[in-house]
Amino acid sequence: MLESFPGSLRNEQTIYDYLSQYREQAERYQVLGTRSPDLNDIFDLEDIWDTHSWRRNYKDYFEQDFAHALQYSVKSVLQSAANAEILSEYNTRSRQAANWFINSFPLLGGLAAHFKVIEDSVYCQRQEIQIAAVNVERQEIYVNPAAGLSDEELRFVLAHEYLHAGLDHANRAKGRDPYLWNIACDYVINGWLEEMKVGRMPEGGLMYDEQLKGMSAEEIYDELVRNIRISRKLMTFRGYGKGDVIGMDDRPHGSVNLDDFCRNALMQGLEYHLSGHRGLLPSALVEEIRALAMPPIPWDVKLAQWFDDFFAPLEKHRTYARPSRRQASTPDIPRPRYFLDDTQTAGRTFGVVIDTSGSMSPTDIGLALGAIASYADAKDVPKVRVIFCDARAYDQGYLSPEEMAGRVEVTGRGGTVLQPGIDQLENAKDFPQDGPILIITDGEIERDLVIKREHAFLLPIGHTLPFRPRGKVFYYEK
Repeated sequence: MLESFPGSLRNEQTIYDYLSQYREQAERYQVLGTRSPDLNDIFDLEDIWDTHSWRRNYKDYFEQDFAHALQYSVKSVLQSAANAEILSEYNTRSRQAANWFINSFPLLGGLAAHFKVIEDSVYCQRQEIQIAAVNVERQEIYVNPAAGLSDEELRFVLAHEYLHAGLDHANRAKGRDPYLWNIACDYVINGWLEEMKVGRMPEGGLMYDEQLKGMSAEEIYDELVRNIRISRKLMTFRGYGKGDVIGMDDRPHGSVNLDDFCRNALMQGLEYHLSGHRGLLPSALVEEIRALAMPPIPWDVKLAQWFDDFFAPLEKHRTYARPSRRQASTPDIPRPRYFLDDTQTAGRTFGVVIDTSGSMSPTDIGLALGAIASYADAKDVPKVRVIFCDARAYDQGYLSPEEMAGRVEVTGRGGTVLQPGIDQLENAKDFPQDGPILIITDGEIERDLVIKREHAFLLPIGHTLPFRPRGKVFYYEK
């Protein structure tokens, strides 16, 4: 019957227009319905549409549900592409609040897409969570449904926990009291959320103080420590005496060593002393304390500075007798080549005595040789005298930086006696009288080592020499 339909079958509107114009044919096609020839198979069609104005007179909920389903499908695809769990539109109110960040607040949308929001009153009771808490390692946020938060309060609470995770507050504690550090971070976060007007802070007098506006978490922590008895009574979203960043209490408090702790305490004391005008201090003492705050110089930089004391930079000369390696790029423009005169590099060398005993790992030896080769090349040292030592000395002669950086067969791997190698190098006729010596060892050597030349030791970090050295000692990291 549809094949004989004289009008267009493109869509409902074209069919309706045709049947409105030729009403006498409308009865012919009533048999196509699924109800009966005389009745419509769409209930209440007469009430939904106003036949005079051709407009709807009340909300079409089916169309709205279809729009919600379409929106959910698109969101599901985006969240699946982000490797995040799909949050249902009809899930808990906390998960709907998390969806609000994904859809409407891009600053925290990425975090919201990767954190799972769990509303479980039994779990919250077991973990003593009064309002909310976050577990960064498990990427989970726990919300207690018994707290009775409104939608705006839920947004505030979730944003609070997202910022705890995003700002890495758990790892930034650095030996501080976990609970007081948590409270200090709460003050900072709540101040920002109030300023950004994200949701509404729950009732109950949680951590918010306008007087602390603009202060960092570290500064607020120092203020809390001064009044530790009062600070211990403050409440987080988890409750009294519990931080809402789960796992921070379990982190080792000794995350800083004793040297770092003393240095930090002395630096903070200096800043408080100067800012509070507590009296004058010797200028040398202030300079020495502030020098502690400077980051330590890496071992390779220190070693390079030691090389600078013996090998001054050389001035290169240019000549047109030797074409430049870039000459092929501009054949019509002559380019000079820079070179070093042989008289400048004559006697420009140093000696290396390497402990090749069984206690020295191949990794340590390779790391040290690679560093020395790079410095020799940077300081225009054409050859380096290398001697391996275990129970005896193995003279390798002069090696270029390229040969040292390549495959060098290490001889020895027995006991450790470095004195024969030192004596052989100092007594060699082809080694300059002022040539410095670098000794690479792990410290497990003889106690009566005698070195007459300028020298330095290169040891793995954590190792020591069995005697008080006269030369400099550099410690390298593996």
